[in-house]
Amino acid sequence: MRLHDIAVVGASGLVGRKILEIIQERHFEVGKVVAIASEANAGKELNIKGKTFKLHKLEPHIFKNLEFVFFSAGGPISREWAPKAAADGAIVIDNSSAFRMQEDVPLVVPEVNRQDMFKNKGIIANPNCSTIQLVTVLKPLDTAFKIKRVVVSTYQSVSGAGNKGITALESELRSAERYEHSPFPHRIAHNAIPHIDVFFDDNYTREELKMINESRKIMGRRDLAITATCVRIPTLTGHGESVNIEFDKKVTAEEVKEILGSAKGVTVTDDPASNLYPMPIHSAEKDDVFVGRIRKDESVKHGINLWIVSDNVRKGAATNAVQIAEEYVKGK
Repeated sequence: MRLHDIAVVGASGLVGRKILEIIQERHFEVGKVVAIASEANAGKELNIKGKTFKLHKLEPHIFKNLEFVFFSAGGPISREWAPKAAADGAIVIDNSSAFRMQEDVPLVVPEVNRQDMFKNKGIIANPNCSTIQLVTVLKPLDTAFKIKRVVVSTYQSVSGAGNKGITALESELRSAERYEHSPFPHRIAHNAIPHIDVFFDDNYTREELKMINESRKIMGRRDLAITATCVRIPTLTGHGESVNIEFDKKVTAEEVKEILGSAKGVTVTDDPASNLYPMPIHSAEKDDVFVGRIRKDESVKHGINLWIVSDNVRKGAATNAVQIAEEYVKGK
C-alpha cells in the first residue's frame, strides 16, 4: 500500500476542513498531511474527526516532496502559489476559478470527463459547485440523446459563500438587521437574491457565466446552447437547480429516468404521488447528485424538465477534489 503525502491550502476554511474530513471518510491512503492556513492562524491546531492537524503558513518550498496539493483559499492565493506547488513536483487540485478556463488546464468531474485529468501540466481545476451537479446529470443525457439547449435556474445555499455566508444567515435569523459583514448585497434571511458574484456589462453575473462556460468545457460541447440565472436563497447547505433541456431527437421522461438511474454518482428520487423529490435537506452530507421532478416539457418538440440537488460543499467542492486524486492514483 502506497501512502500519498498531501497538503491542503485553506485548511481552516469551510471546504478545506471538509477535504480533510472526506479524506478520512473515504480512506484515501495519506501519509504526511500539511495543513496550511493564513499567517494569523499558523501554529494553531485543527481537529477533524479526532485527528489533530497543526496549521502552517505558506512559504517557499513547503510543497517539496508532496504528491497532491489541494487549494481552497481563493483565486489570488491559487494564482500565486499553485504554479509553485506544481513546479515543486506536486499535482495541484485547485478549487478556485483561477485556472478553470485555461486551455492547458483540465477541468474535471470524474464521472463526466475522467480522462481529461491526465492531460495536466501540474494543475487540475475543480469546477464551480453549481456546474458540477449540472454536468453530472447532463452528460449521460447528452451521450444518449444529444442535447440541443439547456436553461437552468439555481437556488443556491449560503454555504456557497463560505463560513461568512452561514454566519450572515444565522445572524439575520436572530435579528431584524442585515448582518454587518455579510458577503451578500442584501439581507438573505427570508429573502431570495438573484445576484451571485459580480455583474458584467451584459448583466449576467460571473456565477452564471461560470456555469455556461465550464459546462461547455467539461462536456466537450463548445457549441452547447446554455443559459443560466443564479439565485441565492436562505438555506444552509445544498444547491437546487431547475433545468429545462431540449434534445435533438424524441425522448420520454421514462427514458431519462432509466438513463439517470444507471448514471454514476446520480440518485433518482422521483415519486411525486408520495411527495418524493430531491431537497437540500436530504442531500446534506451526501456525495451523490439527486434528480427528480422529471417530466416532459409540452411547450417544445423534444423537451424535458427536471430538478437537481446536491451538497455544494461536498460533491460541489471537497468530494469532487478528493475523487480527482483517487482517480489520478488509479491511472489511465
